[in-house]
Amino acid sequence: MKSTRARIAIDAMGGDHAPAEVVAGALRAREELDVDILLVGDPQQIQASLPPQANVAALRIVPAEGTIEMHEEPLTGLKRKPQASINVAMNLVRQQQADAVVSAGHSGAAMAAALLRLGRLSGIDRPAIAVVLPTLIAGKAVMILDVGANVDCRPKFLEQFALMGSVYSQYVLGVADPKVGLLNIGEEACKGNDLAIRTHQLLQDNPVIPFIGNAEGRDVLSGQFDVIVCDGFVGNVLLKFAEAVGSVVLQILREELPQGLHGKLGTTLLKPNLRRIKQRIDHAEHGGGLLLGVAGICIISHGSSQAPSIFNAIRLAKEAVDNRVLERIQASDPHTPQGTVSSDARGEE
Repeated sequence: MKSTRARIAIDAMGGDHAPAEVVAGALRAREELDVDILLVGDPQQIQASLPPQANVAALRIVPAEGTIEMHEEPLTGLKRKPQASINVAMNLVRQQQADAVVSAGHSGAAMAAALLRLGRLSGIDRPAIAVVLPTLIAGKAVMILDVGANVDCRPKFLEQFALMGSVYSQYVLGVADPKVGLLNIGEEACKGNDLAIRTHQLLQDNPVIPFIGNAEGRDVLSGQFDVIVCDGFVGNVLLKFAEAVGSVVLQILREELPQGLHGKLGTTLLKPNLRRIKQRIDHAEHGGGLLLGVAGICIISHGSSQAPSIFNAIRLAKEAVDNRVLERIQASDPHTPQGTVSSDARGEE
């Protein structure tokens, strides 16, 4: 019988700080989030990363051999290393031994492994990487997709992104009536390139998508929109710029607030506020991106992720599992019977 606890397979060997930081984040999630953790990778390295007081009996270590390096072409690397940690982790989901995968390794390899081993959801032509960013309105976030899975897109891809994003926003982020926007250079329907103009028409004509119009760059973090869709090229540039701005703001606060005696006293008094500021703008607090559109839950974290970011990535995975994101996306497709999760385009072993 399937466990009621979310079972999360962690690519323990993926990322700049693997496996130590990945294991540390997974251990914290095991204690605080009530999830079952499967650490996938080199057993010896994983064991060496466990603190002496760790409850080893509560963990499951799944052996794997090697990882896909950042310089490797994803498909070539996956085929050349069938027992690489990301392949083994995806197979656990395919075999229903895990409910989700979290990886801070090669993002292209993670996406390719998800497509090869899990396949796409029925009715979805391309998966998208979705991230959640803070807005000017406290407590309100905006989901951006795609932020890197598809450099070139067709209008129907963006239409599918909008559908998946609105489902996630409603059922996971708790937005009762999500407002969807199309990233563009102007508010008018006639603005933008051919992709933007044709996509605008599709979104406007789709009664299932709560589309309210174009979103300019200044609108992204305004709180006016709950979901903003764009191609992966633009989305990736936007994401990295937003992360850089957040880092700059935090660095300026660290440098300027402690200046002088009054500054040090003020910094002490403002610590709770500064902590909340960090939680709102630091990308590590958001864990990573959800790969929407594949027949399995997959969280792609930053390569530089440390324990806090891994913890938050596992939290994202648990939320997606608990809120049955796959089933809800599939149910929103009028061409798929309600309550089913089918997949297509699964690669051969």
